[in-house]
Amino acid sequence: MDDPKILRGSKEIIVDTPYGRPSSALTVGKIRGTDIVVLARHGKNHQFSPTEVNYRANIHALKDQDVTHIIATTACGSLCEDIGRGDLVIVDQFIDFTRHRKITFHESFKDGLVHAPMADPFDPVLRRALYETSKELGLKTHNGGTMITIEGPRFSTRAESRMFRLWGADVINMSVAPEAILANEAGIPYAVVAMSTDYDCWKEGEELVSWEEILKVFDRNAESVKQLLQDVIPNIE
Repeated sequence: MDDPKILRGSKEIIVDTPYGRPSSALTVGKIRGTDIVVLARHGKNHQFSPTEVNYRANIHALKDQDVTHIIATTACGSLCEDIGRGDLVIVDQFIDFTRHRKITFHESFKDGLVHAPMADPFDPVLRRALYETSKELGLKTHNGGTMITIEGPRFSTRAESRMFRLWGADVINMSVAPEAILANEAGIPYAVVAMSTDYDCWKEGEELVSWEEILKVFDRNAESVKQLLQDVIPNIE
């Protein structure tokens, strides 16, 4: 989204937070008159693995910039027959299956007890705007779905993939948790556009998931996601 063809008057700013540096410099600019901040979750060169991403610093950096909403993008694997390669999913639930990440801003209760509500972690207004706009653009989009986030960087075993399906997960990725958790703790409305790039490994007869195949599908559909975000951003209230 920091493509100079769509981001006007852009500049990069280096910031720090109480949790360290975020994954990348922040790119600030305008899309159709709306001020935006772009942060590359895995770094500008995708140099951070899912476990290495400093999610707390990323969300804190955005909060420090007074962002009013967060729209995230992610590649994901499909755990359902009807979510095909290239389909978009505006997820409404997540299952956190990570193990080695800082998942809260409230590690200590010395300043008071905090248990953040998380029943509906994705903002319904943002979700509705994303879904309705994607349909207007003619994109194949699924309204709702459960995302399971695994630690990575490895992909699932077949047994794990089948288990996740039994749990009711619809798609799988490595980054939505704890990002969604922290955005909720920070009080910033959060939604994610997930692009299905593969069928993980549960589906017999399908090519096994690989990073190379993920990139092929993502590259083919990246312009559609950019267009969706450009059309949604000016209409967020």
